[in-house]
Amino acid sequence: MKAALKTADGRFTIEEVEEPTLPAANWVKARLRMAGICGTDLRHWKKPDEHLHCCIVGHEMAGEVVEVGADVTHVAVGDRVLIESVLGCGACEWCRIQQYNRCPDLYPTRRASVSRAYAEFLVGPQHKFYKLPDTIGYDDAALLDTYAVCLHAQHLSGLTINAKVAIIGAGPIGLGQLMLAKASGADVLIIDTVAHSLDLARELGADETINTSTDDAVQAIRAMTDGRGADIVFECAGGESMPRTLPLATRLVRRGGKLVIVGGFDEGEIAIPLEWQRIQMSEITLIPSASFAFHDIYPEQGEVLQLVARGKLKTQKLITHRFPLDRINEAFDVAQDKERTGAIFVGLEI
Repeated sequence: MKAALKTADGRFTIEEVEEPTLPAANWVKARLRMAGICGTDLRHWKKPDEHLHCCIVGHEMAGEVVEVGADVTHVAVGDRVLIESVLGCGACEWCRIQQYNRCPDLYPTRRASVSRAYAEFLVGPQHKFYKLPDTIGYDDAALLDTYAVCLHAQHLSGLTINAKVAIIGAGPIGLGQLMLAKASGADVLIIDTVAHSLDLARELGADETINTSTDDAVQAIRAMTDGRGADIVFECAGGESMPRTLPLATRLVRRGGKLVIVGGFDEGEIAIPLEWQRIQMSEITLIPSASFAFHDIYPEQGEVLQLVARGKLKTQKLITHRFPLDRINEAFDVAQDKERTGAIFVGLEI
C-alpha cells in the first residue's frame, strides 16, 4: 500500500509498504479515505524524532471497512466508519476501568495499529470503529477525534449552564471547545492572535473574541464577569505558545475557578513560571486533560459522533483545505502557516 513515512528531518516521503493484516478474529481492516493534521502532528513537523523515523503516523481519520475477522459484529464490509485511535494495552488497571487514555503503554500500543492515518489501510479492534450516518462525510468524521478531546476536557471541567468561560486558542480544538460550551449554555470569550480564526469563532457563537496582539484579554474577561474572572478557562493552544498562554490562563480564571489544560506539551521537563502563591491563595484548580476515553458508560468518541449527527457541533466551516496524500508535505506547510494561508483544519484525501 501507499503510505507517508516520517523522514529523519521530520518531513514525509511517500513509499510503498506492506499492507497490514488482521491479527485477531475481532479486528477490522479499513481503507482510509480522509485524515486530519492536528496540533500534535504539527509539533513534530520538520523536527528530527528518531523514534518516529520511517513510521506511519496520524490519528484523525475515517474510511471504509474492507475486511472483518470472524468474531466481528459491530461493523461489516462496506460500512463507512469513524476510527478511534486512542487504544491502550487493554490489561493495565486504567484500561480495565475504561480510562485507557491514561494507559502507560498508550503510545506504543496505538502506533502499532490505529494511530497510522497517513496510509491507505489500517487495522484495529472492532470496538474502535463507529458506523457513520449517511449525513456525515469522511471529512466531517476526521474532525471527531479533535471534538472528543474537547468533550473529555469539558467533562473534567464540570461545566454547567450559565458558566462564564474563557478559551485560549481558536484552532480546531478551541473552536470545538467553544461549540460544546455554547451547546451547554455557557457564555464564552475566546482568545487568539489569528484574525480569521476569531472571525469563525464569532460565526460559531462566541459571545466575545479577543485578539491578544492588540487587546487585553484579562481586562475583557473582567468586563464580561463583573470583575471576577472566568469560572472555567480552557487552554487550547499548547505547544510552543504554552509559556505565554498558561500564565495568561491563570490570570483569566476567578478565585475558586478551574483551569483545564487541553493544549499539549512537548516531551521532557518544561519550566513555566506561574504565580503559585496567588493560585494557592485563590484555590484555583488546575486540571490536566489528556485525549479521551469514556464518560460514565459512554465512549466520548461515540458521543461526539452523535452530537455532529444532531447538528450540535459543526464541521464544514472548519475544513479549510484538502490535499491528496501525495502532497502531504505541502499540506503540513499550509497547516503550520495558518496566518498566511487561512488554514484551520487541513484534511488529507487518501
